[in-house]
Amino acid sequence: MTFSEDRNYTAVTEFILLGLTDDPVLKVILFTIILCIYLLTMSGNLSTIFLIRVSSQLHHPMYFFLSHLASIDMGISSSVTPNMLVNFLIKQHTISYIGCSIQFGSAAFFGTVECFLLAAMAYDRFVAICNPLLYSTKMSTAACIQLVIGCYIQGFLNASFFTLSFFLLFFCGPNKINHFYCDFAPLVELSCSDVSVSVVVISFSAGFITMITMFVIAISYSYIFITIMKMHSTDSRQKAFSTCVSHLTAVTLFYGTAIFIYVMPKSSYSTDQNKVLSVFYTVVIPMLNPLIYSLRNNEIKNTLKRHIGKKIFS
Repeated sequence: MTFSEDRNYTAVTEFILLGLTDDPVLKVILFTIILCIYLLTMSGNLSTIFLIRVSSQLHHPMYFFLSHLASIDMGISSSVTPNMLVNFLIKQHTISYIGCSIQFGSAAFFGTVECFLLAAMAYDRFVAICNPLLYSTKMSTAACIQLVIGCYIQGFLNASFFTLSFFLLFFCGPNKINHFYCDFAPLVELSCSDVSVSVVVISFSAGFITMITMFVIAISYSYIFITIMKMHSTDSRQKAFSTCVSHLTAVTLFYGTAIFIYVMPKSSYSTDQNKVLSVFYTVVIPMLNPLIYSLRNNEIKNTLKRHIGKKIFS
């Protein structure tokens, strides 16, 4: 902390992350589990990106979005997990004021981009199933690139709002964050300044993003389900629905957890429950996404088998 001469208090220049637990045995167990999850996350998502880039059969809009989703999942996990792993190894883990703002802004950036990417993927499925004759036109390479750039721009704007809100908070002690990363709720609890502006900015920004992306996803799938139900062939229905299952599963996991963390009243669950949900949101889901898409997608499975076969027999 540094002393501020014009005020009667000290300004916090670093925070102490309390992490998930104080139990030494549990720390070792959690370190091992989360390290394995992180390694699986990185290898799974990198493999997804590699397969999509090298296989001409996967050069379609759906897989173009999926490759960016894999990149964002690695970003979400990497913005939190390495810091958490360090916390398990040392007695008291500190993070600088600037470091906390970077982690806070990074989590906001990657989380926002994932929301918009999932919405873009829902729109892609809507065009493919409901307007198949116009698919190549509406989902051209230029259109896909524009959609992805838009996702990243929205992520940057939201991260800017979140970071600005962080710098509007003043911290004069205590500086112990009851979490494993710099999240908004525990930071607000530590602030000794007026938090009303920051809370309004964050709530409006997060609420707007959640509502607009969920609206796009809901409308897209409403039309998709109507179109599928109108199909006369059972095989056509199954084929159309199978292209959506992976995405729907990813959407349910991501939004279900995010809503529980950021929308549900904080009085309805404890801080420990919030930490568990945050681990699932930032650590587990990025690992599950490549598994969900590879296990449910025959094109990816067949491509993976071909490349494995080439390496074995070459």
